[in-house]
Amino acid sequence: MDFTPTEEQAAAQELAARIFGDLATHERLTAAGTDTDAELWKALCAAGLPGAVEETGLLGLVLIAEEQGRTTAQVPFTASCVYGLLAVARHGTEEQRERLLPGLRDGTTVVTGAFPTSGHVRAAGDGSLTGAVEWVPWLRDATHVLVADEDGALRLVPTAEAAVAPVELTAPWAAGRLVLDGAHGERIGGADARAEVLTAARIAFAGLQAGVCAGSLARAVAYTSVREQFGRPLATRQAVQLRAADAYMDTEAIRVTAYEAAWRYDQGLPGAEHALTAAWWASEAGKRVVHAGQHLHGGMGADLDHPVHRHFLWGRQLDAYLGCGTELLAELGDLIANGDLS
Repeated sequence: MDFTPTEEQAAAQELAARIFGDLATHERLTAAGTDTDAELWKALCAAGLPGAVEETGLLGLVLIAEEQGRTTAQVPFTASCVYGLLAVARHGTEEQRERLLPGLRDGTTVVTGAFPTSGHVRAAGDGSLTGAVEWVPWLRDATHVLVADEDGALRLVPTAEAAVAPVELTAPWAAGRLVLDGAHGERIGGADARAEVLTAARIAFAGLQAGVCAGSLARAVAYTSVREQFGRPLATRQAVQLRAADAYMDTEAIRVTAYEAAWRYDQGLPGAEHALTAAWWASEAGKRVVHAGQHLHGGMGADLDHPVHRHFLWGRQLDAYLGCGTELLAELGDLIANGDLS
């Protein structure tokens, strides 16, 4: 396997890093509160980055998601690409791709995913949906939401046909409570679509967590290099160095497992266990890294207005999103025990 980005993937990541770095500043994030930065979303779409994911694949999305996580940029980029663009491109019919992909590429259509939702949404014989999902990230920004009914079938529902109530999460992800009362959604893909989209989502959000952790660690390194105690920078103390080194190794583990899982997905290779492994590292190691980042800031880390606290909130939200560590480990154990690694 080869995780070296292609020219297109490297160019997309570099462009994303520049846009996120220029616009996802602490001041702008503070002003946005829990809402999405509309100007940043427009800039990303004008640069063609959502459409680039269609060409660069899931690994390309992971690379861009890293840059989003590094700055904790408040836009539905990762969600819309994995639940919308990649899901439709891979599982949609030719008619659905022709109709939906142009809007997903230019950002006028925004899709989020209500995962996992099996058992919460019921489909009637006429295709109408009823049920509720207590929280869905980026739902307040979405034009459509991808839900799975009680039988595991994926359905794309316009949010205009649903009731959406704002919900505040640990991280400011413009979330909402979704209530379906007779809404109609079009079927996306066959019987295996839900499992494949969930797999892709776990990999993409592991990439997002890798960026969150890298950003947290970078802030901690910068802070401890200039903050002095007893006449010496904190970074010169062995305990600080060891804590930062452990955080670095955890971050690299999240990154490399996400890269491997994304590469296998793009190559069409079996990779359910690789996605679970990446998601487990994102959950367990991600939690350790953002705690370390906040701890290494000392008293400043307790300041809710300090930039590192935003990384802490995102890291803790991603810790449990799409399955916490113990749930993922149990699911991986079942796969291994049943010999169902394909």
